[in-house]
Amino acid sequence: MKVTKLHIRKGDIVVVLSGKDKGKRGKVLRVYPKERSIIVEGVNFVKRHSRPSQSNPKGGILEKESPVSVAKIGLYCAKCNRPRRTRLLKVEGRPTRICVKCGETLGKEI
Repeated sequence: MKVTKLHIRKGDIVVVLSGKDKGKRGKVLRVYPKERSIIVEGVNFVKRHSRPSQSNPKGGILEKESPVSVAKIGLYCAKCNRPRRTRLLKVEGRPTRICVKCGETLGKEI
């Protein structure tokens, strides 16, 4: 299976475009390029039952974030105040993500 580079990176601010969490905004905590999914802070919570252990002596039900497909995510543009598609442009010799609508630089350089 060929792993392609994703248009979203760790630390980006993203918006969920579809699903039960539609419209929620959060920071990307982890990226899984092979599965083409990411974990977004405060989005797509699941409940997991855990047995008592040394690290968690009581056990119980834990809530944690679950991965979301990259297809359901849009990179947030602060200038447009909306999720936007991006374009790669070379700025000072380095590839940089640019907002398609307003031309604002998004996130960190690649």
